[in-house]
Amino acid sequence: MELGTLVERVRAKIRTFPDFPRKGVLFRDLMPVFRDPVLVSEILLYFERVVEAWGIEAVAGIESRGFLLGVPLAVHFRVPFIPVRKLGKLPGETLSRTYSLEYGEATVEIQRDAVRSGMRVLVHDDLLATGGTAEASGRLIEEAGGRLAGFLFIVGLRDLGGADRLRRAFPDVPIFALVEF
Repeated sequence: MELGTLVERVRAKIRTFPDFPRKGVLFRDLMPVFRDPVLVSEILLYFERVVEAWGIEAVAGIESRGFLLGVPLAVHFRVPFIPVRKLGKLPGETLSRTYSLEYGEATVEIQRDAVRSGMRVLVHDDLLATGGTAEASGRLIEEAGGRLAGFLFIVGLRDLGGADRLRRAFPDVPIFALVEF
């Protein structure tokens, strides 16, 4: 499977909705991608090749769409899946991280015992925008004693600066987005 062809097929499925969920936002809808099982399978196969060299020991998927490919990636590599959830959604002892959004704050958390000391963790989400959630997730992995193996996204929105933010926060950690807008 050629990368250029895969990128174009994914790009063709993504719909754009101006002024959603509020005025001034250009929303990229990935749901048509997930409705195409052949395309999802090809994305997973490509992601497996990208991530193979990163030596991952766990996959942290960011709620909720990071779960959709995060779980099959973890299954493929036979490593644990670590859900990164919104505050108050996980039982037991958790670690949490609050971060700024352009319209307020949000908090994500993981279960304290989900990460072993030194564990190499891949952080995955469907879309990288400003990078706030991904950075907070990376900080949680580090706080729990893990090491970041990389960040993996289906889509990266260049104009919102998320990749730059992650590079500043984690300069030696690979960042990969299949499609960029």
